[in-house]
Amino acid sequence: MSHYILYGTPGSLYTGKARAYLRKQGIAFEERTAGDPRFRAEVVPVVGRWIIPVLLTPEGRYVQDGADIIDHFEDGSTVPVPARPSTPLHAVVARVFELFGGEGLLRPAMHYRWNFDVDNLDFVRADFIAGLVAPGADAQESAFVFDRASVMMRKATEGFGVSAASAPQVEASYLEFLALFDAHLARTPYLLGGQPTLGDYGLIAPLYAHLARDPHPAMLMKQRAPRVWRWVERMNAREQGAGEYQGLSCPELEADGLPDTLRALLRFVADDYLVELQAHVEFACEWLAQRPDLPAGSNGLDKPGARVIGRTSFTWRGVPINTAVMPYRFYLLQRVQDVFDALDAPQRERVRAALRGVGLEAMLDLRLPRRVERQQHLEVWGPVLAGSGSTA
Repeated sequence: MSHYILYGTPGSLYTGKARAYLRKQGIAFEERTAGDPRFRAEVVPVVGRWIIPVLLTPEGRYVQDGADIIDHFEDGSTVPVPARPSTPLHAVVARVFELFGGEGLLRPAMHYRWNFDVDNLDFVRADFIAGLVAPGADAQESAFVFDRASVMMRKATEGFGVSAASAPQVEASYLEFLALFDAHLARTPYLLGGQPTLGDYGLIAPLYAHLARDPHPAMLMKQRAPRVWRWVERMNAREQGAGEYQGLSCPELEADGLPDTLRALLRFVADDYLVELQAHVEFACEWLAQRPDLPAGSNGLDKPGARVIGRTSFTWRGVPINTAVMPYRFYLLQRVQDVFDALDAPQRERVRAALRGVGLEAMLDLRLPRRVERQQHLEVWGPVLAGSGSTA
C-alpha cells in the first residue's frame, strides 16, 4: 500500500477533524466508509471496538482517534503546515480549543442534528446509510442500520445534556458562540493567525460534520455567521483559500497575544464549559478513590472498549443537567496541561496570567490522581501519581 486509508463516515464529527488535517497537509489518502466490510472484519478486531476514525498507514499500522492521527504526523517527519504553535501562549490556547471543539460543542452538534427532523431527517438518513451500510445493501438492511443508529445517537444526545428543558439554553449558547467566532474571523483566516492549528482542527469536528452539513444548522450558520461558514470551507480545502484577508493583519496574534475577539471566545469557553469539566473531574476523582486497587492499564469497566465511567449532574446556564463522564476528555485536558508544564517559569506565569484574565486559569489545575493513557487504541488509567491530589 503506497498511501494512507482513512476509515470514517461523511457525517462523523471526529472523522472531520482527521480529514481536514490530512487535506491541509497535502497527504495522499483514500477515504473508506465504516460500512466497508473490511472495516468490521479487519479494523475493529485490531482497535478493540467499533469506533472512527481509524487511519491505516502505508506501513500497515493502525492509528485510531483524531488527536492521535494528528500526533502521528506532527511527531514524525516535518509537515508543511505544523498544527502545533511554537509560541507558548498560543500552544496552550490551541490545546484549549482542541478540547472545547471536540467535547464542549457536542451539545449543540447533537441537538441540531437530532432534534430538527422536519429539516434534517431525510439528509441524515441518507448520510448515515452511505457511511454505515455496506455497498449494495438492500433497502431493508439500510433501514435497519439507520434506525438502530438513530436510537443510539438520540440516546447519546440526552447523555450530553440535551433535553426539552435545556434546549433553549443550548441554542442560545451556540448562537453566542457563532457570533463571537464570526467576529474573530473578521481579521484572521484561522483561529490563531494565518494557518490552522490544533484549535482549528478541534473546532472543525462539530462545526463541519454536524453544524455545517446538516440542513437546519447549515442554514443557520450561513445566515448568522457567514465568516464561520467560509472558515469551514477553508478548513476542508487543500489550498489556503483566504483571499479576502489580503492586506489584513492582526498584530496581537503575530506577537503570541490575544486580541479582544479571542479573549471573548476564551471567556465564552470558561462560562460555557468549565463548570462541566470541573464536575467531571470531581466525579472521576471520587470514582477513582472508590477503586484504590484499580490496576494500571485498565479502564476499570467490565468492557475494555467502554467509554463512559458514569454520569454526573451540575447546573449549566441556570438549568440542571446530567451528562456522561468520559475519560477521553481528561486525555485532551492533559494535553493542555502537558504543554503548560513544559514551559519555563516565566512562560508559565505569562500563560497563567493570560488564562486568569479570561476565567480559564482553573483548567491548568484540574488534575486527576491518575493520568488517562492511550494503549492499544483504548483509554486506560495510568499508575497513581506520586503525591497526587485533586484540585477539582
